[in-house]
Parts: sequence; C-alpha cells; structure tokens
Amino acid sequence: MLSDGKGSVSDGRTAEIMIAEARKAFWVMVGFLALIWVVQVANWASAYSLSYSYGIRPWNVERLPGIVSAPLLHWSWAHIEGNSGPLFIFGFLAAYRGVRRFLGVTGLIAVASGLGSWFTADSSTVGAGASGLVFGYFGYVLVRGAFDRHLIDIVIGLVMGLCFAYQFAGLLPAEGIGWQAHVFGFAGGILGGYLFRDRRARGATGGTTGDTTGSAAPGDAAPPGSRAALLKEIDDLGL
Repeated sequence: MLSDGKGSVSDGRTAEIMIAEARKAFWVMVGFLALIWVVQVANWASAYSLSYSYGIRPWNVERLPGIVSAPLLHWSWAHIEGNSGPLFIFGFLAAYRGVRRFLGVTGLIAVASGLGSWFTADSSTVGAGASGLVFGYFGYVLVRGAFDRHLIDIVIGLVMGLCFAYQFAGLLPAEGIGWQAHVFGFAGGILGGYLFRDRRARGATGGTTGDTTGSAAPGDAAPPGSRAALLKEIDDLGL
C-alpha cells in the first residue's frame, strides 16, 4: 500500500506542538524562579517582614489572601535554594505537555496546599514557601501518566519517584516544618492529575484515532491500538 504522506505530516505537526509547549514550559519556570528570587531579595532587605505580613496565618480570615502570596515568599536563602531546584524540575515536567493545563493544576495545588495549611496548622505560626507547590507538582508528575495513559509520562513518574524518594519524608509531621502544606499540596497534585487528565479517545477504544481505513482479516488479533498509541508517543518525542 502506498502512503500519501498525510500520516508523517500529522506526526511532524504533533512533534512541533510538543516541542513548542516544552519551550514555553521552560521559560515559564525560568520566569517563575526569577520572580521568587526577586521577591526574596526584597524580603531579605526588609528582614523578612514580607513573609510575616503576607504568609499564611492559620485560622485568621483576614490572612486568607496569603494562600496566593505565600508560595512566593521564603524565610532564608537556604530555604529558597532548597526549593528552587525541585520546583524547576517538577514544574517543567508538569508543564511540558501544555502550559494552560499547567496553570490550572498550579491554581488547584496552591489552593489545596494553602487551605489545608490554614485549617490544620498551629494558629501561632506563619507559613511561607514554595514547597507546597513542589510537593504538588511532584504528586502530579507521579500520577499523570497513569491517568493520561501516556507511556513517556508513566516512565517519567517512575524515574522521578525513585530519584526523589527522599521527598516523601517531607510528608511526615516534623517540628519547625510546614508539613501540612506539603501533604495537602501533594494531595492537590494527585487530584489535579485526575481532574486535568487527557479525555481524548485513544486507539481502538474510541475509534477516533489511528487508521480507520483498513480492515482485519479473519482470525487476526484485535488491533493493538493502545500499543500503537504508546509507540507513537515515543516517536513524537524523538526517542
């Protein structure tokens, strides 16, 4: 059978879109890191009064807006340095398939982490830091592949889970650490993986993808639609 070339053109277009989204994801995370470091300079110069004034103070209704501002604030240079690397890695992996979906996931994680901390942390404390987002992106990256049924994302989730297994210790109660924000951020990321999952039909299950012009010969096995879709994922990423 001769190919009309439409399939290769479509595959090339898909790869171009993915590369463009990955490029946008990279610059979004660079911009976000630049923002929190600029805020850190101002925060340090004010003896960290910004963290005290705009962080999350549990059970204080007037401080509920801190849910939005707290992820931009930190308590020390060591604090922001510890968050920056994981934030960039997990944030980029969470965003590379689509920045718009990533922004929705980020909003969900921020609300889940902030409200969870506001309801459960000690009312005498003030919470600040991007670690709730870090744990949220971590949870999202771990489960996204399973919900979307993307082979590459499943592999990425497994690799990240193994390489950053020490992060799970941050989900355990510890004095002097805002573990509540970690736990609820992580839960928000998992919920985001489900709510923002790819709902498009795949392979033979929905009959909307793949080659619909051919027919199976008697006795042939069912078309390997899911396997073909997974192989296409690898091809699109150039692997």
